[in-house]
Amino acid sequence: MSSQKKVNSWTRKRTSQGSSSYQTRLSAWRIQEDLNDSKSLSKRGQNNTVEDYEGTDDQAEDALQIALRYFEKGPIKTSQSKEKHLKTVENVAWKNGLTAEGIDILLSVALSGKFGSAVNTRIFKCMIPATLISEDSVVKAVSWLCAGKCSGSTKVLFYRWLIAMFDFIDHKEQINLLYGFFFASLQDDTLCPYVCHLLYLLTKKENVKPFRVRKLLDLQAKMGMQPHLQALLSLYKFFVPTLISVSLPMRKKMYFKNSENPWKTALLALRPRNQEFPSEPLKLMLANVHPIKRKWNSHSIIPVLNSCNYSKESRKKRMNLSDYFSSNGSFPLEQLKSFPQLLQNIHCLELPSQMGAVLNSSLLLHYINCVRDESVLLRLYHWLSQTLQEECTWYKVNNYDHGKEFANFLDTILRAECFLQEGFYSCEAFLYKSLPLWDGLCCRSQFLQLVSWIPFSSFSEVKPLLFDHLSRLFFTSSIFFKCSVLQCLKELLQNWLLWLSMDIHVKSVRNSPLETTLGGSMNSVSELIRYVGWLSTTAVRLESNRTFLLHFILDFYEKVCDIYINYSLPLVVLFPPGVFYPALLSLDSSILNQLCYIMDRYHKNLTAAKKNEFVHKTKSEFSFSSKTYQEFNQYLTAMVGCLWTSRPFQKGIYIDSEVLGNDSVAEYKKSLNLVHHPAFLSYTVSFLLQECPEERKVNMSSIRGKKWNWYLDYLFSEGLHGLKHFIRSSIHRSSVLAESINHQH
Repeated sequence: MSSQKKVNSWTRKRTSQGSSSYQTRLSAWRIQEDLNDSKSLSKRGQNNTVEDYEGTDDQAEDALQIALRYFEKGPIKTSQSKEKHLKTVENVAWKNGLTAEGIDILLSVALSGKFGSAVNTRIFKCMIPATLISEDSVVKAVSWLCAGKCSGSTKVLFYRWLIAMFDFIDHKEQINLLYGFFFASLQDDTLCPYVCHLLYLLTKKENVKPFRVRKLLDLQAKMGMQPHLQALLSLYKFFVPTLISVSLPMRKKMYFKNSENPWKTALLALRPRNQEFPSEPLKLMLANVHPIKRKWNSHSIIPVLNSCNYSKESRKKRMNLSDYFSSNGSFPLEQLKSFPQLLQNIHCLELPSQMGAVLNSSLLLHYINCVRDESVLLRLYHWLSQTLQEECTWYKVNNYDHGKEFANFLDTILRAECFLQEGFYSCEAFLYKSLPLWDGLCCRSQFLQLVSWIPFSSFSEVKPLLFDHLSRLFFTSSIFFKCSVLQCLKELLQNWLLWLSMDIHVKSVRNSPLETTLGGSMNSVSELIRYVGWLSTTAVRLESNRTFLLHFILDFYEKVCDIYINYSLPLVVLFPPGVFYPALLSLDSSILNQLCYIMDRYHKNLTAAKKNEFVHKTKSEFSFSSKTYQEFNQYLTAMVGCLWTSRPFQKGIYIDSEVLGNDSVAEYKKSLNLVHHPAFLSYTVSFLLQECPEERKVNMSSIRGKKWNWYLDYLFSEGLHGLKHFIRSSIHRSSVLAESINHQH
């Protein structure tokens, strides 16, 4: 087919697909123009309606056809026509995007070597798809690479373009068949970073071969620990751990640099337009591309759910499902409406090319959760990584003009994480990059929820990237922010514990890129708990023992105290003295009741751990040290002394008698028990007034003997269940002695 016929057929196809509605709007615009002919041009310019742009679309399309025909024929000596046609392509591409046929022509032109590198560079930078890119066009472009007619800089630009447009390619099967060709291109030092990025997106388990692993290791020995090589090796190790024995970093903030993406601005503007959201025309920017100011809309960022083979023509013709199955064997996602439908067609679903679309579909999230295809998750992670780290630049410039829309977008991600009960690694990388610049105000709720869904990893690696920055915000912010951080860390601990308790015993180590031993995992959890203990101790001093803060701190330790029993994990970590003693001496009965409950649960967990050791009669790797038992017994003795025996602080803590004397506490050794403790004074008075309501003075020392037991029952009836469990498990009511846990080691 000649170039003339090819362009004309492409024009007829484009016209038949999308011009019916356009012609209707155009004719209406012309009628409106005739009616308003007497109106001034300035008034029409102020209205700035969509019809003003449509009036020039027809001429632009004709000019584009001529320009494409010119480039397809090859260079002509007159440079004026070349510049004219090049500007025509650029203007149309950056305003409306190019069709798949137009991109197919320009790809061949740029890689065939007909024009110089400068022209090829401008052609690549304006290859912006209006909808999707044909896979056949990419395969044909690769064949031009094999011909070797283009320069090295053009090859680099092609790979950069292919990576940026990866989610806009309609299929990936034939491209994946070219995996070997792309892998061979790693030999080129200039192309290596971009080829690694492309291979990272294409790699499936069947692509991981021993000879490829050896080649990557040779390249790493030659070039050093390059991030792009580490990325591909980490992915290979994720799929087939037995092939790679070298140690690789567990966490990397960014493997690939995508910030210098010349197509980002155009894609940002064209995406809402393709999803039927109005967008202003985009100015051409080829050198230094900066994000344009626009209406930030979370719906325009998340792609619409479209099957690759379910076009608008198919919807108009109302084709039967049998037609789809006979054509490609896949079930169109637009037809997926119910869970039974998902179960019936789960074997023939084809996920969308733009993986971000699954975030708004609970049925597809079900599919991802059931199939557990690592390549699907990697595609989703890549889309999220680009969207969060490139398109959402609020954390770089502190631009909060569209905070509500951005918060809605984060809420969508959080709903997906909660649905899958799994944190996304791309969100973790986003937190590492944005937290140092976060002020603690913008999108606070969403940001802290993202922290709570960080995937389980080594705490020592995450701490400098995340928790060190978080602690600085924690100490310099209000008490409400402190409580929000403690709540999010409690949820993070719970997610980590659930992951460990459910997966670490059933998943083999080779299938996990995380800790290699249970002991290492327990160390990470214990370090997180101690980190929260450090935050809590400092916060209690900064906020002067505020009851509101103590509630959130003790809520965290309610989760910690039951790790051994509730999660079947060999770990018991006690709270620090800076948390225990302020809670013990609190003036609020609810705080003291909560502390009693936590101590009772610690007692049961330590007892269960010791019994388990006696049953097995062997000292395992996870036997608790005597220091843990001694520290608990010290806390237990202090609590019994303050609540029962009136002999507080015999060990562990010392209060100068002069200080107590100055505070009019002369007999401090007899001033603390269930009757005289400041947190229970209101209960004591209320109990005594029930007996003698007419008395103006109450004698608290009268509560002894049987009356003491009545007083205990009264406290229990007032809802102090934590106190009830503590007394029944740790104190003999027939005596005033504490029942300590005495263990010999």
